[in-house]
Amino acid sequence: MINDNFSQAHVDKEIKDSFSINYLSNQTFDGLSVCRINYHRIFMLSEGSGTLLVDDVAYQLSGSELFLLAKGQLYAFHPNTRITGYELSFGDCFWEKAPDSASNCKAVLFNNAAANQQLPLNNTDQSELDVLFQALYQELIKDDYPNKLDALAAYLKIIMIKIANVNAALIHGYDSYEKQLYREFIELVSKQYQATHEVAYFASQLGISARKLSDLCKRCSGKGAKDIINGQLIAEAKRSLQFSSKPVKEIAFHLNFSTPDQFSHFFKKNTQISPHDYRDRFVNIGM
Repeated sequence: MINDNFSQAHVDKEIKDSFSINYLSNQTFDGLSVCRINYHRIFMLSEGSGTLLVDDVAYQLSGSELFLLAKGQLYAFHPNTRITGYELSFGDCFWEKAPDSASNCKAVLFNNAAANQQLPLNNTDQSELDVLFQALYQELIKDDYPNKLDALAAYLKIIMIKIANVNAALIHGYDSYEKQLYREFIELVSKQYQATHEVAYFASQLGISARKLSDLCKRCSGKGAKDIINGQLIAEAKRSLQFSSKPVKEIAFHLNFSTPDQFSHFFKKNTQISPHDYRDRFVNIGM
């Protein structure tokens, strides 16, 4: 498990312009090298065998799949894992070059990345994404020219919209109306999780009861509405603990907890570690 390898973890290398894309051809991993990423990362695999560890979860690779990793997560390929495909990394500052119309896609996919970590691809989606990733890669390796970064950001926007559509199609709602409500709920949570943690608040905006929203979420994702809200809060808490020096008290109030103790209890219940200990682990990585 990755937890057993925290002390050996290394920090992501700095990426020029906060953006990179690499093609990995039959790449084999000999040892377990844990990395804490400072950029959002997408693996689009056409072929794969072995295991990818993300935080404390092991994913078996089979090819024709996407893996979405959010900034701050830990990942490692298990020894003897073999992959072919693209590795795409981008930072928040690069994403700001993408048009606003794509922002919801990034929020839905990466704000609570654990909910969308592995996305299988059918043949059509695999072929379409392969063309887009290849075009982006070819654009990156060209000689620099004016507005090159803007062009790369435009390609990234198209890819993110396509991945968001793949993700939406995998939601197993009973009908298109429920799928639409579920997507609206996810977008509301990504924007308003600081305002309240109550299911009823979001249900009222969707014009349905809290119970109906919870049932709908379970049918669409296998998780209750409260679990999805909590997942968003934990993801944001982890980012704040890792990438800011804000005191735990300030983070607690920023996330709309009544007291620091309430936040600490919530965080430990959901992660099995206190906020202070979680921050200490990441501070020591790479030292």
